[in-house]
Amino acid sequence: MATSYQVDVTVRGGGIFGLACAYEMARRGARVRLIETRALGAGASGGTVGALAPHVPENWNPKKQFQLESLLMAPVFWAEVAAAGGQDAGYAQTGRLQPLADAEAVARAESRAEGAATLWQGQASWRVVPAGQFSGLVPPSPTGLLVHDTLTGRANPRGAVAALAAAITALGGQIVIGEPSDQTPDQGPVIWATGAPGLADLNAALAHPVGGGVKGQSALLAYDAGPVPQLYAEGLLIVPHADGTVAVGSTAERDYDDPTSTDAQLEALIDRARQMLPPLGSAPVIDRWAGIRPRASSRAPMLGAWPDRPGHFVANGGFMIGFGMAPKVAATMADLVLEGRDTIPAGFRVTDNL
Repeated sequence: MATSYQVDVTVRGGGIFGLACAYEMARRGARVRLIETRALGAGASGGTVGALAPHVPENWNPKKQFQLESLLMAPVFWAEVAAAGGQDAGYAQTGRLQPLADAEAVARAESRAEGAATLWQGQASWRVVPAGQFSGLVPPSPTGLLVHDTLTGRANPRGAVAALAAAITALGGQIVIGEPSDQTPDQGPVIWATGAPGLADLNAALAHPVGGGVKGQSALLAYDAGPVPQLYAEGLLIVPHADGTVAVGSTAERDYDDPTSTDAQLEALIDRARQMLPPLGSAPVIDRWAGIRPRASSRAPMLGAWPDRPGHFVANGGFMIGFGMAPKVAATMADLVLEGRDTIPAGFRVTDNL
């Protein structure tokens, strides 16, 4: 049966990597069909946190360089997504605060500031500053000092998913939930961005473990903190969003019984956040989330050709950094699939996980 929609590229998976790849290819003029079997953002991309934060500016490697480039791309990327589809992803480059526990931590942070001055190319800063310089949601610091980086951004995960979907449709792309009614085979190159289930499929197809799922839990509190920096303190991510909420996360669980249930581990995170930040003490919890996040064995995103499967490609493994990596992942996959230009960094290929 012929399809009424001519397809240049098929994207399988409606999480952040699949949507970002489909958007970038549609933006470049490709006719895109994105197929999601359950719902957009049904996996890890439907969470609440949305922290787009860099790794520390030291021991530089291809992953950190890729992440830097992606975070620097983010303001333009998300502005263009909003302009194309008319929906806001809740993106802002609000920065991040981290408390410093002792003199050794201060010295280490100051050394990293020197690294950032060089490695971040003057486009963002990492500074040691007095905690009294900030108000609102400020983590307690035994030294009275904080790391303040200006590279970190935030996005509302569900808003970002909706914004990308609207942009794809506005650019002429097609989004299918379930299987296409025309029952045609996938057309053109196929990009598999299917998250944790996709990693399981790869493990089976390659007869080798290249990644797996890690459960995470997070919560959303009703508290309007304004456009203030997000926090990383005592192992907690605390991210104020533009819609008058604050996200708190997250756990990292290798062993679990129910992938989508929340439990006492999340309640402990909420309690710790409230103890650390008194303004959150009476803020009601309006959402609790749990899901499985895809983690490649290399801990870098897994990009490029599916071995021994011509015309098929993989974009997966965005464990905890998927939203921050999405602009660069999308550009890299579009370069490869549409233009035949392979710019994938060392350590990111499927074969690097074998």
